[in-house]
Amino acid sequence: MGIILWLIVGGIIGWLASMVMRTDAQQGILLNIVVGIVGAFIGGLIFSGGSINDGLTLYSFLVSLVGAIILLAIVNLVRRGSVR
Repeated sequence: MGIILWLIVGGIIGWLASMVMRTDAQQGILLNIVVGIVGAFIGGLIFSGGSINDGLTLYSFLVSLVGAIILLAIVNLVRRGSVR
C-alpha cells in the first residue's frame, strides 16, 4: 500500500510543481510521478537533513513540492539556459 501512496502523492506533487514552473504541457503523468518522488527526496535532503520518514503531513507535502520545483528549475537551466 505504501508504494501506491508514493505514486499518487508523487504524481500530485509533480503535477503541482509543473504547473508552478509552467512545464505541464511538456510532461505526462509518468514524468510528473518521477518529478514528485525525486523532488520529495531532494526536499527531504535540503530541509530535513536526509530524514524523510516523517509520514504524510502538510510540512512533508510542502517540502516535497519545493524539492520538485527546485528539480524542475535545475532541469530548465540545463535544457534552456534559463529558469522560466
